[in-house]
Amino acid sequence: MLLEKEVTQASDVELLTVILGKRRTAETLLQRAGGSLFTLLFAMPQEGREMSCAQGSSDYAADPAVKLQAARELAARAIAEDLGGRDCLSSPRAVRDLLKLKLAGLPHEVFMCLQLDAQHRVIAIEELFRGTLTQTSVYPREVVKAALRANAAAVIFAHNHPSGVAEPSHADEILTRSLKSALALVDVQVLDHFIVAGTRVMSFAERGLL
Repeated sequence: MLLEKEVTQASDVELLTVILGKRRTAETLLQRAGGSLFTLLFAMPQEGREMSCAQGSSDYAADPAVKLQAARELAARAIAEDLGGRDCLSSPRAVRDLLKLKLAGLPHEVFMCLQLDAQHRVIAIEELFRGTLTQTSVYPREVVKAALRANAAAVIFAHNHPSGVAEPSHADEILTRSLKSALALVDVQVLDHFIVAGTRVMSFAERGLL
C-alpha cells in the first residue's frame, strides 16, 4: 500500500489511485494519455468524464475528471499561498509552476494578471480576459482599473498559446509595451509577461522585451 512507502517513491499509477480511488481507472486514464501525466492533467479533461458516463456514474464528486481538476487547482492555490508570503522575483520557478497549473492545456486564450504588493508578494491572481483559440482582446483601461482596485504596486502578466508555440507575436510585444506605459502613469511596475504553451513558459523579461 502507498501508506507503507514514501510518497515520493510511489509510481504515477499509485499516486493517481489515491486521487481517483480505483487503480483500474488510474491505469486506464494514464494509458489513454500515452503514459504522460501532463497530457492527462492538462490536455484530456474529458477522458475521465467519459469513463464515468460509460460506467453509469452520475455522481459529480466521483467524476475522475473533476478529481484531477481539483488536485490541479489545490496545487495552484498552495503555490499562490506560498507566493503571498515572499518575493516572487526570488521564486521564479514557483511562478512558472503556478502559471502552468492555471493556463497549460486550456483550449482558448486567457490573459491573467498577478497583482503584487511593494515587496512583490502576490495579492491576487485574476483572469482579466478570455478569448478564442488564437487571440484575446486585452483592454489597457481595464488592466489599470484592476491594478488600482487591488492596490497593486507591481504586476506580472501571463497568457497562454493553445497552439503550443511559446514565442511572442508582434501583437504580444506591442500590447506589453502599451500596458507597461499605461501602468507607469499610476506608478505600477510591470515585472514580467509570461507566455505559457504546454510545458514551456517564455519570459519577456528574460528575452529583454520589457
